[in-house]
Amino acid sequence: MRTPILAGNWKLNKTIAQSREFVASFTPLVQGASGVDIVLCPVFTALDATREAIGTAPIALGAQDMYWKDAGAYTGEVSAPLLQDAGASYVVLGHSERRGRFGVPEPDLEGQAGAVFGDSDQSVNKKLEAALAHGLTPIVCVGETLAERQNGHTDAVVENQTVMALNGIEANQISKLVFAYEPVWAIGTGETCEADEANRVCGVIRATIATGFGAEAGDAVRIQYGGSVKPENAAQLLSLPHIDGALVGGASLKADSFAAIVKAALA
Repeated sequence: MRTPILAGNWKLNKTIAQSREFVASFTPLVQGASGVDIVLCPVFTALDATREAIGTAPIALGAQDMYWKDAGAYTGEVSAPLLQDAGASYVVLGHSERRGRFGVPEPDLEGQAGAVFGDSDQSVNKKLEAALAHGLTPIVCVGETLAERQNGHTDAVVENQTVMALNGIEANQISKLVFAYEPVWAIGTGETCEADEANRVCGVIRATIATGFGAEAGDAVRIQYGGSVKPENAAQLLSLPHIDGALVGGASLKADSFAAIVKAALA
């Protein structure tokens, strides 16, 4: 059985004080929630404070991105050793807001669900390798744009992103990964992929991993759904066989709504 994993991606939200306040409100709401992994992913500046606020509660700390080099002349970047030093054990990689395959710079994408920071399939792979080398659990995001879905390319895009992310990875490392299917058109838009379709595409990811690394690896990997997950649709999504959790954006910013999603996974 795969342990459900619920990760709250706070994106560019919450000060240090607000992060502490969230943890203080959230922790009692999920007290006794065994059999599920909970991860909070604050901004870099609030990582250490969030770790302190979590204390001994069964909540893990995650980061929203990282660079693949440990140190050096890389202004503005954060490395795996620095994330570990701040207490992180997870890191989100390849989120659509960081991927650059659209080739459209700011400010044209302001307010839209899409990529602005230039991550490629190759850079996601380098980050994944570095995360594993330092004992961080990568949450690797894959997903198609609306145009790609409308043109019937969903499966091909997701398969390719999965294969590229795992280039050079060994079969015995697969169980240390988490994948997140995040259809770009459903992120921050209020739109949600139909539950059965979300499950189907998560199954495509699982089958792609099984093809490359064996059935055991395909069965072991945990796959989240991400894309306007909220308390109202969480139970249906999380009840499906290929969906092992959720990568939650906006609904993770409020303690009560994120706690409701955690409880949906337990149910």
